[in-house]
Amino acid sequence: MSDARHFVYKVLPRGEWHEACRAGAYAGSADDRRDGFIHLSLLEQLPGTLAKHFRGQGDLVLVQLVTDTLGDALRWETSRGGALFPHLYAPLPADRAVAVHDLQLVDDVPELPKEFSVC
Repeated sequence: MSDARHFVYKVLPRGEWHEACRAGAYAGSADDRRDGFIHLSLLEQLPGTLAKHFRGQGDLVLVQLVTDTLGDALRWETSRGGALFPHLYAPLPADRAVAVHDLQLVDDVPELPKEFSVC
C-alpha cells in the first residue's frame, strides 16, 4: 500500500462523533446511510470534500483512521472526478480512530489543521 493510502479520514459534526464514541461505532450520516456506505477521503481529497460538502458548517471534527484496521469492508471506488475514494461498507468502529482533529471555518470553509499543511 502506498503511503498516500495509509490513512483515511471522516469529517463529521462533533456531536455525532461523541455519540459514536459512546455507542462504540459511527453508523454514518444521512448521506452515508442513503448511499449504503460511509464516505471517507484521502488527505489530498479533503480540501475538495470540505469545500463541496461542508461549506458553512461549524463544529466539525476530522477523524483519522489507519486503512489496514478497517478490513475488507473498506473499498476503493471511483467517485468525484474519476478519482478512487475510500468507502466503508460497515459501521465505523470508534476505537479505530488514531486521532481526532478540530476543524475551523476560514472564509466559510472548514480548514485542515496546520499539521496537515504540505508547505
